[in-house]
Amino acid sequence: MRTVNIHEAKTHLSRLVEQAADGEAFIIAKAGKPMVKVVPLQAEERPAARRIGFMDGEGMVPDDFDTMFADEIVAMFEGEDDPAR
Repeated sequence: MRTVNIHEAKTHLSRLVEQAADGEAFIIAKAGKPMVKVVPLQAEERPAARRIGFMDGEGMVPDDFDTMFADEIVAMFEGEDDPAR
């Protein structure tokens, strides 16, 4: 990350702000000691982290989930419940 001294920052403030807004963050130093970090505002705005498993234990999956309504589905495909027949 680029470091500029206060004098350079004051002299070229407009250009430095434009560069920061374009995503080029930089540090302003006084006598070689870093004082502040300039970053674009949108870089700081991050979406909240999503938690995986936040509903653990809130629901139940039946043991026969994979075969639920299998007989009814087969009957529909075979046309046994077809009212036109």
